[in-house]
Amino acid sequence: MDYTLLGDSGLNVSKYALGTIPFSGTNGFEAAGGMSQETADEMVDYALDQGINHFDTANLYATGDAEKVLGRAVRDKRQEMTIASKTGFRLSDNPNDVGATRINIEASIDRTLQRLGTDYLDLYYVHTWDGQVPVAETVQAMNDLIRKGKIRHWGVSNYSGWQLGKTHTYAAENGLVPPAAHQLYYTPEAREAEYELLPAGHELGIGNTIWSPLGEGLLTGKISRDQKAPPGTRQGEGWAEPYIKDKALLFDLVDLLKDIAASHGATVPQVVLAWVRERPNVDSVIIGARNMEQWRENVASYNLKLTGEEARQIHDLTAPDAIYPFWHRAMNSMERASDSEKVYLESYNEIMEKKDQEI
Repeated sequence: MDYTLLGDSGLNVSKYALGTIPFSGTNGFEAAGGMSQETADEMVDYALDQGINHFDTANLYATGDAEKVLGRAVRDKRQEMTIASKTGFRLSDNPNDVGATRINIEASIDRTLQRLGTDYLDLYYVHTWDGQVPVAETVQAMNDLIRKGKIRHWGVSNYSGWQLGKTHTYAAENGLVPPAAHQLYYTPEAREAEYELLPAGHELGIGNTIWSPLGEGLLTGKISRDQKAPPGTRQGEGWAEPYIKDKALLFDLVDLLKDIAASHGATVPQVVLAWVRERPNVDSVIIGARNMEQWRENVASYNLKLTGEEARQIHDLTAPDAIYPFWHRAMNSMERASDSEKVYLESYNEIMEKKDQEI
């Protein structure tokens, strides 16, 4: 297992991380999983045995119950683990129990630490952008938690490019600690993060951690144009996410993934994880599993190396559209592009060349 410093911080995290959404199937998360404490303990032990030190949870997951399960699974292994959690989504009718406000951040961290049975978090995220509160309040509250020793580093999740830039700029200009990480959604089917978020993270010194690389169950190989999502899974039980912009393209992608998997004697999830892991500007990939069989399978994908042609086939099939201003930069400013954005701009030129030939 490889490790990377998360952004400009001194926090070393493994390339793969264990996500805990399936740890507790309660409080609206029944379709996401649910497992015995013994299985959760085994997952944590296996992760550590494989060199995985990064563990991700949130107070949203089963309204804190996933944090409790992870907390019990820590046992005497806290020093081996880098634990991240999040706050921000509404959890009750209390008008202050939501958002990136000081009152919610300070109340949430204490409850999270209690559920996890630890004195500190290595990484604490604002789970979603809060346009109702000044950025200054959020940044200052997170910095106060660092000074109090309740968290080591902080991050944001599901931000847009300008929201990420605004947050980092306020911190940097006021001598405060900026976010060390941005957790974002990125899969072979949903690659919008390539427009700004992935290169922005690299340019700003903010690590990019990827949530749900298997598309919340879409890219397991169990769903295709001829096969509906099986019951007992998120997609089979009416889970609202993710948004799918082109179902025909999704099914074409699944067909391609199956072909590549067959050539390696691998599974579709393993091919997806191998592809996401090697994409530019990706620092850590958060992977969930409903049982030990899935977890071993997912971790084993770290030994799968796609050929250049296979990676290219996936890339070409699902390449994002050349939207403005990216097509303009690709046409006119490639020589002035930074390395973190150039890899994406090059693909827009290829798309435009194909379109030109069709006219």
